[in-house]
Amino acid sequence: MDAVTLAEAPALSRRIADLPGPRGWPLLGNLPQLDIPSLHQQLEGWAAVHGPIYRLRFGTRDAVVVSRTDLIAAVGRDRPDGWSRLRSMEKVIAELGIEGVFSAEGDAWRRQRRLVVSAFTPGQVKRYFPMIQRVTERLKHHLDQAAASGTVIELQTMLMRFTVDVTCSLTFGADVNTLQNGGDALQEHIDKIFPKLAHRINMPIPYWRWFTLPADRVFERHLAAAQEAVRGFIQAARARMAAAASSEQGPANLLEAMLAAHDADGGTLTESEVAGNVFTMLLAGEDTTANSLAWSLYLLHAHPEAWRAIVAEADAALGPDLIPATAEAASGLTAIEHATNEAMRLRPVAPLAYLETNRPTDLAGIALPTGTFVIGLMRPGAVDPAIAPDAAAFRPDRWQAPAGAPDQILTAASMPFGAGPRICPGRYLAMLEMKMVLATIARNYDLLEVGTATGAPPKETNAFTMYPAGLRMRLKPRQRA
Repeated sequence: MDAVTLAEAPALSRRIADLPGPRGWPLLGNLPQLDIPSLHQQLEGWAAVHGPIYRLRFGTRDAVVVSRTDLIAAVGRDRPDGWSRLRSMEKVIAELGIEGVFSAEGDAWRRQRRLVVSAFTPGQVKRYFPMIQRVTERLKHHLDQAAASGTVIELQTMLMRFTVDVTCSLTFGADVNTLQNGGDALQEHIDKIFPKLAHRINMPIPYWRWFTLPADRVFERHLAAAQEAVRGFIQAARARMAAAASSEQGPANLLEAMLAAHDADGGTLTESEVAGNVFTMLLAGEDTTANSLAWSLYLLHAHPEAWRAIVAEADAALGPDLIPATAEAASGLTAIEHATNEAMRLRPVAPLAYLETNRPTDLAGIALPTGTFVIGLMRPGAVDPAIAPDAAAFRPDRWQAPAGAPDQILTAASMPFGAGPRICPGRYLAMLEMKMVLATIARNYDLLEVGTATGAPPKETNAFTMYPAGLRMRLKPRQRA
């Protein structure tokens, strides 16, 4: 696929009004037709009818929906100068106090990016491996009990607890241990944030700026409690760093690494930006990794040959160990990496990108004025049957296909961590967590069930991130020679 670049809109470009799209209501346009929990599938369905670039109307405002991943990748390369996150979305995120590198734009993003990336380098993630290993051991203990008793595991709940425990250990040095304690007050608060964020981003009228409903007041109490916890984590980290100032010991967790880089860089972040980035790490570390793991387990159970390949790799790589004992052992699990990449291609947990032009732009011959709302559909180009007839099939081995093959075009179109300068800085940590969980399950248990109570495929539910609703798992201990 040839590289695509975006240019300033020439005078003879097509207008947005010339684009096809679904018929809307008078005055309101397509707003009343939107099904928010299934919005990504609804927009993908309209793309199948109206083509890879089509138009929606939201009241008096147009939106351009794009499903060509070459164009979406070009937009990613042109950020943050040519494009920004949708400004109304940015405002909602700022209202919640999550003003971190995820939502920042322009120079604010450049300042924050350097410091956040420094806390997520492969070397830093490797240093924190003992913390991840400790949480994985607790996960195995939890799974041992469930496998021995035949207990049905609520998959989403278990994986969220694992990722919360890892995130809190790595980010704050806090051992919340929700896997064994059955929950945590902080987790209960942050669990309310993503659904409300998705709700407010998709509301045509921001009513909460003028009056609040009872549900908004309950949410604001959860938000205030989570914000207070984050401030406490930052104060505790600064106190630990001050006490250890005379030693040569490096940062003990990601928050301390970010604060150390912040101090070394002359204090380029404000206190609210530090808190916003901590909040971002907490939220992103919980939802996205847990959801990708859940989809991976579901697809691997549905494809026993792929699961057997992972079991064989775990047995060979781990030897006598029951969980990966070193960061090197975990990083070498390529079959798991291919399987999770394939799961993220088919079930991207961030299937929609909300963007806005910062200047007049030509997008595939269409003139986009400054401030045009563009929705990127992240999945269609990565499952396009025009590129490969089996594009919708789960085939982890396609990730090792020869360069130039159709499979390589498909995998290049998959962007689960984004693209361009704003690619997710936490991708190394996310991949390590997924390898630890899948290797542990493969090494120790047989998958008896990964599905819903009814046996129907899990519903793809969009709540800012996309997750499989109602997924559960049953295991039994493996009989190993």
